[in-house]
Amino acid sequence: MTKTPTLADVARRAGVSTATVSRCLNAPERVQRETRERIEAAVAEIGYSPNFGARALAAKRTDTIGAIVPTLENSVFARGLQAFQTGLVAQGMTLLLASSAYRPDLEAAQIRTLVARGADGLLLIGHERDPALYDFLALHRVPVLVAWVYDPSEPRPSVGFDNKAAMAEMTAAVLAQGHRRLATISGHTRFNDRTRDRVAGVRAAMAAQGLDPATLTVIETPYGIETGARAMADLMTAPHPPTAVICGNDVLALGALRQARAMGLRVPEDVSITGFDDTELSTVADPPLATVSIPHGEMGARAAIMLTEMVRTGAQPDSVALPCVLRLRGSLGPVPRAA
Repeated sequence: MTKTPTLADVARRAGVSTATVSRCLNAPERVQRETRERIEAAVAEIGYSPNFGARALAAKRTDTIGAIVPTLENSVFARGLQAFQTGLVAQGMTLLLASSAYRPDLEAAQIRTLVARGADGLLLIGHERDPALYDFLALHRVPVLVAWVYDPSEPRPSVGFDNKAAMAEMTAAVLAQGHRRLATISGHTRFNDRTRDRVAGVRAAMAAQGLDPATLTVIETPYGIETGARAMADLMTAPHPPTAVICGNDVLALGALRQARAMGLRVPEDVSITGFDDTELSTVADPPLATVSIPHGEMGARAAIMLTEMVRTGAQPDSVALPCVLRLRGSLGPVPRAA
């Protein structure tokens, strides 16, 4: 039977001590380049793999962080997670990723599975979930950081942005163009505090301008280009169609844009359309999509630093609010004269 290579075998092959090999594997920046290259070559030549299970037992940590996102089909989460993973690697941590498909029951199962597999901490999207899950995490002493939201009233730390305020700012820009008949195409608001806050932001901006928020037409639908298009068709065939459609994300807005063209409607001459997220496709849409740019990269990078610190020190950091930026592009224009 072939013997499994050990740390001592690497040390003999590289001509260094086992302590130097261990330091090179755990903190390579602390080892001189020439020595590091010899050790790395020895590791590759004999096929050595560190025993992370033994290390985890000794340290009572696995140096892994779990993250659960609602979907991997939307690039907005991918951009934030890339920055998050890059930050974790810099901290010597590994990312375990799961997608809940916007299902609370599946997310609950994933939280328990990640904890059972030894995740030292969890990154979750949004605050809203069964309080029993937070009790479970506290019982197992697994710190949790919430992203894509900012709500200082919540007991758990978060890094993200104020969804309600950001959407209210976009709505104010729409109202400044003279629009008064508004509609919103939104994702489902049940179990989704980000979506619910964005709809609330539209209503808050209307109220601030003396408009009745109850007049806002809201269609809730799963996120998707096809679903956005169907919702747009329903809105524009109503007896009093809106002059501006404020969408809960760019995917829905792109579907609305496509449907407007299919119905012979000019954007923004006949109807204005806005999105939220500032995905890459928003700039190449025809016309370019007015949207809200959210700080994906900074959010992911900050989350990595904050959650690693929570795991290693037990500290409870203050929540961090990051700014959003309006991108007022060609899909938003003045209210039509005939409206």
